[in-house]
Amino acid sequence: MNKQISIIVAIDKQNAIGNKGDQLCYISEDLKRFRILTTGHTIVMGHKTQQALPKGFLPNRRNIVLSHDPHLTIENVEVMHSVEEVMNTIPNNDITYVIGGAKVYSLFFDYADTLEVTEIDYTFDEADTHFPAISKETWQITDVSDIRTDEKCGLKYRYVTYKRIPSTI
Repeated sequence: MNKQISIIVAIDKQNAIGNKGDQLCYISEDLKRFRILTTGHTIVMGHKTQQALPKGFLPNRRNIVLSHDPHLTIENVEVMHSVEEVMNTIPNNDITYVIGGAKVYSLFFDYADTLEVTEIDYTFDEADTHFPAISKETWQITDVSDIRTDEKCGLKYRYVTYKRIPSTI
């Protein structure tokens, strides 16, 4: 079984990812990069993340919502109820992107082999949701972009790709 799980996330200096159910900021180039990376692939998200999408789903992707609600149905979205169910239905030899929120990130963190992280050079003091710590013993940086500045919000950021270090056990 060759499942490729990639977590895609934007974090601030304190690993914060959200506040009151919304992301901390909108960086237009990051949104474009997100679209480029995820289009044509499966994306997995929680119900709150799905509800925050403008159309309720993202076009040109297989949308999966992970939910505890056994009666939940969502147009244009597959609803699943466990990590195992998701893992059994995602394709081999293709990348599946986990796009949030915090609970879903945590559930898939140990399954992921890649982290696509947008590191925002700012601390959002009002943040109430955080991403798990990225351990140097578990993850190695394989790609880092130049520092960029968003024209609209003025925030500085960079893209960092982490790959899971193979276990030596």
